[in-house]
Amino acid sequence: MTKTKLSKKFWIALTVFSLVGQIAWVIENMYFNVFIHKMFNASAADIANMVRASAIAATLTTLIVGALSDKLGKRKIFICLGYIFWGLSICSFALLRVDLISTMIPTTVSAASVGITLVILMDCVMTFFGSSANDACFNAWLTDSTDSSNRGSAEGINAMMPLMAILVVFGSCMSMDTSDANAWSLVFAVMGVSVILIGILGFFIIKEPSVKRTNENYFSNIVYGFRPSIIKSNKTLYVSLAAFAMFGISIQIFMPYLILYYTDALMLENYVLIMAPAVILAAIATLFYGKLYDRFGFSKTIVPCLAMLCGGYVILYLFKSTALVFIGSLLMMSGYLCGMAIFGAIIRDTTPENKAGRFQGLRIVGQVLIPGIIGPYIGQLVMKNAETVIGNDGTVSFVPNQNIFLAALVVAFLIIPLLVPIYKLIKKETTK
Repeated sequence: MTKTKLSKKFWIALTVFSLVGQIAWVIENMYFNVFIHKMFNASAADIANMVRASAIAATLTTLIVGALSDKLGKRKIFICLGYIFWGLSICSFALLRVDLISTMIPTTVSAASVGITLVILMDCVMTFFGSSANDACFNAWLTDSTDSSNRGSAEGINAMMPLMAILVVFGSCMSMDTSDANAWSLVFAVMGVSVILIGILGFFIIKEPSVKRTNENYFSNIVYGFRPSIIKSNKTLYVSLAAFAMFGISIQIFMPYLILYYTDALMLENYVLIMAPAVILAAIATLFYGKLYDRFGFSKTIVPCLAMLCGGYVILYLFKSTALVFIGSLLMMSGYLCGMAIFGAIIRDTTPENKAGRFQGLRIVGQVLIPGIIGPYIGQLVMKNAETVIGNDGTVSFVPNQNIFLAALVVAFLIIPLLVPIYKLIKKETTK
């Protein structure tokens, strides 16, 4: 197969929008949990509720906006305006502080409980704009702009960005006092403005892909991917999404609590310095691993990802020394991101042409909704009897434990039975 060459502008747009979008998602997925825990003394149940609410918001948004972008045959305007409003919503979190909230509510009402509610609500608002721009339209743009000859390479870059984003965020927040409201306000302001500027830049560097405008009924397009006839005619896509959902559940069992585990359970004050090398190495591995998909396909590249992921879980469950935590984190992150690249590539490859927008909602069901509801719930159950500590202000907080990695390992093993039908379907399609 002759490889289709992609323009420099494409690679710049892919890198910039993917990186900044993932930085925003890292702030939400990893630091909102720390923010709501440190600023408002949120419990594991509160964190799980926030993740679930955000997952539902992301799914509904992607279904609605993805179908709309298909109907209009437009991606660019949704991406650029979406990033601008996404940035504005992030900036608004700078106002979510106990001292500000307490001046606007009766003294009989807990500012912390109001703060938790507001954070969850604003997280859903932020997710609406982020999912419109990134989940629905940026991902549809990426599918529209690539083909089966270069999709693995593009997905390798796209999949490594969450790790690069983690590196950027960890590095930027390395000396941050997570108990200081002013520090959080600065983080949200800087992040929000950055996303706004990238949205403006998009008007100049994003090329609108050739997408046919459809006259089909808009509301029927929203549920297009859930029709039995569509499922029957795209079996590989749907079984791959099921495996991807199981993969995501495994990740979401521990991910919402990962930083808290490093800082509160392992007492790693320098966890950023430990994690940074692991993130860099995992990102490099992901960049090159995506190219292997183009050469060898899904069947030969997914198992090594799962092996790395499970190996990392085992080490993180069994050991707490700094060196072994580094090795476990490296394996876990490498398996996670390489797996994201491989699942992302096969899902794009099996998405029907000119229908990428309406299938993004379906992708989010597998990637975000199901994992976002089930994963944190399992994590919450695993930590039901977790150790608690009493802070200087007399509040009681939970301490995440290593059992989250054991639970994630068990779920990861459940992916294996789903790989068998995928292999059979791929083999059947290639022999036609």
